[in-house]
Amino acid sequence: MTGLTPDITAASVVRHGVLSLTFADGVSGEVDVLARMRGPVFEEARTPAGFAQVSVDSETGTVVWPGGADLAPDTLYERVRSGSWPDRDVAA
Repeated sequence: MTGLTPDITAASVVRHGVLSLTFADGVSGEVDVLARMRGPVFEEARTPAGFAQVSVDSETGTVVWPGGADLAPDTLYERVRSGSWPDRDVAA
């Protein structure tokens, strides 16, 4: 567990832009992350071929793509758990 948020233990692509995530505490669900993938680091990961290369980094407990792109696990957890993005102006 990184901080207070349970680590992501499994991730798979449902369709381009949508991941199915499972967290260490058993919470699971689908989340559309494409709009949260902003900036140059996500350029390759935003393509269909790049998006399909998602994996889970066991050290950080979150999803990552080749080239160093990742998304904050706490934001993803809140989205899966509550169905809405946290109310803050911060990119995942």
